[in-house]
Formats: sequence, C-alpha cells, structure tokens
Amino acid sequence: MSIPEARDIIVENFLKLINEEQLPTEVISGTATAGIPWASFVAQTLNTPLLYVRSKPKGHGAGKMVEGRCEHGQHILVIEDAISTAGSSIQSTNALREELGATVEHVLAIFSWDTPQSHENAKNANVILHPLTHFEEIVETLFASGKIDDAGKASLERFHSDPEGWKN
Repeated sequence: MSIPEARDIIVENFLKLINEEQLPTEVISGTATAGIPWASFVAQTLNTPLLYVRSKPKGHGAGKMVEGRCEHGQHILVIEDAISTAGSSIQSTNALREELGATVEHVLAIFSWDTPQSHENAKNANVILHPLTHFEEIVETLFASGKIDDAGKASLERFHSDPEGWKN
C-alpha cells in the first residue's frame, strides 16, 4: 500500500474481479487491520459505504466488532489482505451477519496460501474466497524470474505442503 503504482494495480484487479464475477457491492468491509486500507480504496472508487470489522469486540460500549453502518440485510463484500486459514475472513463474515443481518457471500484477498483449512473453513461458513494471487503462482513467478533456484522452489513447495514439518 506504500507504493502507489503497486496499490493501483491491486485495486484495479479487485475492481476487475468484482465486475467479471458480478459480485454484489452494496457495502464494502475490510478486515482488521490489513484489509481496511484495501477496502477503503475499493469503496472510494466504487462510491459505496465502507465498514470495518475489529479483530475482537470493543472493550466498552455495546461491545460491537463492526464499525460503520448499513441497512439490515445489505450485501457486503469483505476485503482481506492475505488468507492463510481464512479465520479472520470468517470471523469478519460472522460478525457482519450477526450484528447487521448482512448478506456476506464473498471475500476478496490479495493473496492466498491455498491451505486445505482455508477452503474447508470457507465452505463451512458458506463464503467464496476470491484471491488475486495464489502461493503456487508466486513460487512459479519467482522461479521463472531467477529469484529462486530449483532448491529454493523445492523448499517452498515442502513448506507449503507441511509448514510444521518443514522446519525439521
């Protein structure tokens, strides 16, 4: 987000994905904290309301997780920076559904580790994940550009298949 040219590319690709998939965008919401700026950029471009979901309920007042407001039942598109287990995405989705009675069916992200757990969690939460890039694409790009060699690629692939065992 600190590099305007890269930021523009990411936002343009979020908008392209939204249009191609015809995703409902009555309201945009970001996950705390890294998803908030990306949701802000997209909401500003689309001229839609913006919400964000805290990682835990406020310690005072009503103890809500959602900041901002919208009409009951509106379609909210959640934006995340990266998906590992989809835990924060699902937590945000659940808070939006519970606190606002929102319809939340889609989560956009810049990157996904594509873990089996993320796919299972998304399925169980009845939400579709839409990452712009995937772990394997990053590895292939690094390899093709010469930034990693065969050994580096193999190491990354071992890590991806077994992060805990990779350390040994």
